[in-house]
Amino acid sequence: MRLPHNRLLTAAQDAAERGWHVFPLRPRDKRPALHGETACPATGDCAAGHRKWEQRATTDPDRIRAAWSAGAFNVGIATGPSGLVVVDLDPVKAKDPKGTPDGVTSLQALCERAGRPVPTTYRTRTASSGHHLYFTAPGGVRLGNSAGRLGTHIDTRAHGGYVVAAGSTLPHGAYEVVDPADPLPLPEWLYALLTPRHPSRGLTAAPVPVRAPRYAAAALRAETAAVAGAGEGVRNWTLVRAARALGRFIPSGDLARSEVEAALNSAGLRAGLRESECRAAVTSALNWSIANNPGRPA
Repeated sequence: MRLPHNRLLTAAQDAAERGWHVFPLRPRDKRPALHGETACPATGDCAAGHRKWEQRATTDPDRIRAAWSAGAFNVGIATGPSGLVVVDLDPVKAKDPKGTPDGVTSLQALCERAGRPVPTTYRTRTASSGHHLYFTAPGGVRLGNSAGRLGTHIDTRAHGGYVVAAGSTLPHGAYEVVDPADPLPLPEWLYALLTPRHPSRGLTAAPVPVRAPRYAAAALRAETAAVAGAGEGVRNWTLVRAARALGRFIPSGDLARSEVEAALNSAGLRAGLRESECRAAVTSALNWSIANNPGRPA
């Protein structure tokens, strides 16, 4: 019987053989196992200054063997250094309103609207029964992460992001290869949807919701533009204020919670906030606003 850390060593080696830069994650967890900046010993890789997980991710066989021989670390793949764009299709969550599509359904609908088939590429199933679709990144550009830009429960990971590799396990499940094919180049039509926009601080930062009243659509554009243009030090406050302002349109049915969340998360990422910061702030602020703003009287 192979020990868990040997299986995970093999998973790390398999990913590195594909040219993907790997780093250790905590055992049975998704968080990096590497030290943070405040605990940096300023030795080894960090002798010339602290190096984050994206900088320390490697394809070097000796470094990989040394790291994974020390314990049963899950395997993280740094998507930026690996030249990857990974489309993350999340399952429906318990807090989602009834009828919310999962990421797989949202991608199928996106492909249908574009008149394109769902790409057949390297694919893994996540521990939560979601899916990761791997693509090679286009040359000469630097795509970042996105949250909801492509659709409900669709995120992407590129520069500044990472995914958990096949072979890793969490307490509630494992990451498994569904399609071992080599990753396709990112389709041009998907790249066009992910290309970073450079909105002004005017009212053009968010698309107009198809069924929203004019005043609600204008509010969505204005608030997301404010978030996208917020400077360091006021970004989180601006995001919370925008979510509270827009949350009052949800009980009345003027805006769908999913489109508000997607727009604000995307705007927060453009402002430089981390995805985890965006989601936590938006969820909390929308919950507050919905609780304090009853819907339109019958």
